[in-house]
Amino acid sequence: MQPATTARILDGAGLARRLREQARGRVAENQGPAPYLRVLLLGENPASEAYVSSKAKAAAEAGIRAETLRLPIDITPAALLAEVARANADTQVDGILVQLPLPPGHDAARVLDSVHPLKDVDGFHPENVGLLHQGRPRFVPCTPAGIMELLAAYEIPIRGSRAVVLGRSDIVGKPIAALLTARDATVTICHSKTRDLARVCREADILVAAIGRPGFVTREFVREGAAVIDVGINRLSSLDDAPENLKRSARIRKALEEKGRVLVGDVDFDDVAPFAGWITPVPGGVGPLTVAMLLSNTVKAAGLRSDRK
Repeated sequence: MQPATTARILDGAGLARRLREQARGRVAENQGPAPYLRVLLLGENPASEAYVSSKAKAAAEAGIRAETLRLPIDITPAALLAEVARANADTQVDGILVQLPLPPGHDAARVLDSVHPLKDVDGFHPENVGLLHQGRPRFVPCTPAGIMELLAAYEIPIRGSRAVVLGRSDIVGKPIAALLTARDATVTICHSKTRDLARVCREADILVAAIGRPGFVTREFVREGAAVIDVGINRLSSLDDAPENLKRSARIRKALEEKGRVLVGDVDFDDVAPFAGWITPVPGGVGPLTVAMLLSNTVKAAGLRSDRK
């Protein structure tokens, strides 16, 4: 049950279906072999398993060959790098995805740096990061790419707008800031050391919340009529450690009683939705777009096959 809203709901799930159809159409038009995505998954983390399963299913529906290589959780760093090198050398593999987070003992940056930049469908290799920040992107990280598709689909003005990004991760915060800047928004990146955080966020026409704290963004952070993009995916099995504002939500309490768990974003949806102009739900907002853009990047990687050395 969703609360009454005045904000327009940004339907990421519906847009993701259309983007997956586009990817399937591009695959069908291709005269060569089907794009081939190899996913490296370490251990049996339930959240990672769920992500990989959804990616593999979506890939298959788009006509993309997706192989999940399940590696033991105690694999050595050298052995993991060897698996990446093997995928790099395999001429049939178009895209490589290393599922994060990695278990302790592995240097995630070193692993991601070892992926061939023309197979880096996550867009995390330094070469691809550099191209993005130079305004000539090759592979854009999937979540920021999906956010830009969502803003475009709903014709939310970007040029000349004030955008605030809450969170400075390499996966979401920094790349979405670069993409918004390239589209002529004036962008501020906020983080844990930002002074008077709520006041800064209230300046935003577009507020992107990617801080990893459930229900952190309340009405106090939002300018009336702003577009609020909630990147957070937080799994709650109880309200014991939840912030007080979420404990007051009858909707969340009911979901916990019925299902024993609930997904919430970084935005307190109940509090913000009656106040914002547009808002993404959790689930059904940004998450499905991340998978759709992974497929798009994989199809693009297949098109770059002849450029590999």
